[in-house]
Amino acid sequence: MDLGIAGRKALVCASSQGLGFACATSLAREGVAVTLNGRNAEKLVAAADKLRAEVPGAVVDFITADLTTTEGRAAILSALPQVDILVNNNAGPAPGALADWSEEAILGAINANMLPAVQLIRAYVPGMRERKFGRIINITSAMVKSPHYMMGLSTSARAGLTAISKAISREVVVDNVTINNILPERIDTPRQEFMAEKLSKMHGITKEEARARSVSEIAAKRFGRPEEFGDACAYLCSAQASFISGQNLQLDGGSYDGLI
Repeated sequence: MDLGIAGRKALVCASSQGLGFACATSLAREGVAVTLNGRNAEKLVAAADKLRAEVPGAVVDFITADLTTTEGRAAILSALPQVDILVNNNAGPAPGALADWSEEAILGAINANMLPAVQLIRAYVPGMRERKFGRIINITSAMVKSPHYMMGLSTSARAGLTAISKAISREVVVDNVTINNILPERIDTPRQEFMAEKLSKMHGITKEEARARSVSEIAAKRFGRPEEFGDACAYLCSAQASFISGQNLQLDGGSYDGLI
């Protein structure tokens, strides 16, 4: 299927690896000019080279900037004043319990997983509306719909982003600007390696055993593949997806227990 977005311009946040890089790759395959973002210039150079190798002829650029700072966001907007596609993404806070949720920790989660996305949406939406095309994807988490105690900080900040995005989506869709959220669960990225290491230390098991334990909790009995996630993102950015907005798409191998 031709997704009708060749020649469009995209910013994919936090995209030197993992889910962000997967989205950037799928968009590049559709002929989208992709700008990667991250805080580490070396990682971004390597990611841009890898993407060009995987997608010959891809138009790839990158901006080294910290999304969590006003200065970082200003640098992004200065280098890339308008985009057709915005993929919001950022690493979440470390797992923790109630005793860990100080005011500083709560504000840190909001500043990482809600505020940057909202500010970039505010900056880019007017131009999208004027040009009558815009696709905004927020990478959140399956835990927005199924909160887990140890991930409370991440869940709450991302749920806040979900709520404000829903409110905005109803206003801007008339101008062919859509806002949707993708809710991943156990996609096989470096994040899963980190979680496996943490689980192995916590329970005194090998990393392979930790990964197997995680897989056993997924209905599909396997981790999701990054390219599956990226392709779902690309479809929601397509011309054909113009009637889909304000939605939460779960990529969790059928693991969610709820009906809605």
